[in-house]
Amino acid sequence: MRKLQLIYCLEPAGSHGVWGLDDYHFLPFIFGSSQLIDHKYMKPKSIHNDDILDNFSSEYMYLSCIQFVKKVKKGPFAEHSPLLNDISEVPNWNKVNTGMLKMYKAEVLEKVPIMQHFLFGWLIKWE
Repeated sequence: MRKLQLIYCLEPAGSHGVWGLDDYHFLPFIFGSSQLIDHKYMKPKSIHNDDILDNFSSEYMYLSCIQFVKKVKKGPFAEHSPLLNDISEVPNWNKVNTGMLKMYKAEVLEKVPIMQHFLFGWLIKWE
């Protein structure tokens, strides 16, 4: 997806602009933050260290997401991604992950215009 976005300069539909988590992706941030829960050395504020991003983005999905955001957006990180910047101040990855799950529920799963197109099957009926 990232390659397509870069090559064709794709713009996301329904973007929250700088106030969204990321213009294109949400789930990789959830998966990535869960991957870092209880990491002995890596803290949420580590995203501001370019050496950590360069050395560990191939190993940790959250760091890869942050590195991509920094690659495609210009200017100070706090200005182009204030929500991600604020999240970096959270003391641990467990709180980051819990907050992201709540945000995903509110911003994606509870939005009728999004979920009306999702086929649940017979287990969960959409009314």
